Amino acid sequence: MAYNNNATDEIKSRCNIVDVISRVVPLKRAGSNYKGVCPFHNEKTPSFVVSDAKQIFTCFGCGATGDVIEFVKRYYNLDFVSAMEKLAGDYGIQLEMKTGPASKSKDEYYEINRKAARFYYDAFTKANNPGYEYMAKRGIEPAVLKKFGIGYADGSWDSLFKYFESIGTDPKKLLELGLISESKGKYYDKFRDRVIFPIINTNGKVIGFGGRTLGDGVPKYLNSSESQVFQKKNNIYGLNLTRSEVSKEDMVILVEGYMDVISLYQHGIGHVGATLGTALTENQARLLKRYTKNVVLAYDSDNAGVTAALRGIDILYKEGCKPRVLHVTSGKDPDEYVKAKGKEAFMKLVREAVPYEDYKLSVLKKEHDLDTTEGRVEFLKEAAVFLAGLTPVEADAYIVKLANETGISEGAIRREMTLTTDKASVKESQQRPAASTFGRRDKPMDVAISMLEKNLLKLLLTREDLLPEVIPHEDAFESDVGHQIYCAIREHLQKEETIDLKKLLDELDKGQADTVTGILENVKLAGKETQVLGECIKAYEDKKMAAREKEILAILDIVDDSITEDLENLKKIEELEAELMKIQKTKVLGGKL
Repeated sequence: MAYNNNATDEIKSRCNIVDVISRVVPLKRAGSNYKGVCPFHNEKTPSFVVSDAKQIFTCFGCGATGDVIEFVKRYYNLDFVSAMEKLAGDYGIQLEMKTGPASKSKDEYYEINRKAARFYYDAFTKANNPGYEYMAKRGIEPAVLKKFGIGYADGSWDSLFKYFESIGTDPKKLLELGLISESKGKYYDKFRDRVIFPIINTNGKVIGFGGRTLGDGVPKYLNSSESQVFQKKNNIYGLNLTRSEVSKEDMVILVEGYMDVISLYQHGIGHVGATLGTALTENQARLLKRYTKNVVLAYDSDNAGVTAALRGIDILYKEGCKPRVLHVTSGKDPDEYVKAKGKEAFMKLVREAVPYEDYKLSVLKKEHDLDTTEGRVEFLKEAAVFLAGLTPVEADAYIVKLANETGISEGAIRREMTLTTDKASVKESQQRPAASTFGRRDKPMDVAISMLEKNLLKLLLTREDLLPEVIPHEDAFESDVGHQIYCAIREHLQKEETIDLKKLLDELDKGQADTVTGILENVKLAGKETQVLGECIKAYEDKKMAAREKEILAILDIVDDSITEDLENLKKIEELEAELMKIQKTKVLGGKL
């Protein structure tokens, strides 16, 4: 739950601490302050001081201190949200709050998949089997097989089902996850006589499986069916292992198959991932963009590969990525090529991958005979449609290039683009893969949010598994927009196994969504997520220490003679002075005592 419109500041400015506390604690003026008996511990001599000027309370007996919200939390035993609500209600303040519906836990499904993955892995590693022999022949090393959790489904009809039956798992849940099938009242395993590739999301959860047949079975590759925890369109195979390398290299090589990912990974090419037996989707493009804008499509060079690349680069471009296309030469796929030629040869192909604009135009050229006037005219008409969808700078560069290549003037190409744009309806422009909406990306709003918050949010947007480590330090989100986005992410992850960026952005208002977009585009982690998290926590702790120093100085500043007359109070003041000296010494030593 998050607050809008600077709700915390509104509460503090309109709820005078002396008025709030005096409703439940009798206070007497003592110099510039007010004194009373502390409501948080038993005492006879008043040591509870309230400062009207500084809007804080302090008890020199038990150490309780804070602002008006902290007092209400302590006195009424409320959490922060409830304390805000109480003060708002008492003083007639309207708070705008953002809430999200609770979601059903998916933990049971994840646990079933985890157990299935372990069952397949044990079958793969604990006895001789055709699956292990097959992967060994493909040249995959044991350490890499273990890294990817490769497993084996034997040829019997119900090995997995019997295992789950023995531990009392509901068959309906196995059916929902696509682990078993049912026919005439009998259950049988979906995966049989196949090498098993566990599909793991970026949050480290096993969400599904892919199985490669070892014989003549059809289909050659079989994926888990869609379920509560598995939607192919939302996930990239291998990204759970490779995302840090993707961030570090600021590039991802997107391949078609499981074996391509594993083989490239074994050869030291770690910034890689694969679609899950489907054409690239918008959600997958958004997932990749969380880690990098630079995507190299390493697809086969056959007709199917060209078609997939054309669709994929359009989707990536539309989502704000910078796609390039690499077609592996000699009719080989990435797996075969890297084994035959090695890492450096493959990386040379990556460096030479064709940019989006050049690839689109090269495909158009192949469809027309440029040696004839008619062919050149038809080519330029179609090229003009494509160029109209680029940003002005991109279009200008390619207009010059096409004019030089075809001998047709720049002016003629520009007029054709204008004519094309005028003729196109709004509906057509929205539906065209390379339409004029591409490249028209709004600049994110400049919202007041600290770099510390931006780094923490980028970590959560790219590494959902770090949420438990961030939660103890969630007070670091001090700005309204930062706190709102953090709460939205936390609530989103209660509903989804991983972040669905489109859904998350839809849950935010425009300012918050623009801030998230800006963070994804401009905050770079360079594959050092753990290091950045540690630095963020250190910065947060340093900031807390500085705040505590300021708090102690404020407390000491309200000390008067009536307080120091009491020995207990005097002892507490001495403790505060000692704590202050310790903080200041720590700062001098750079955070080390």
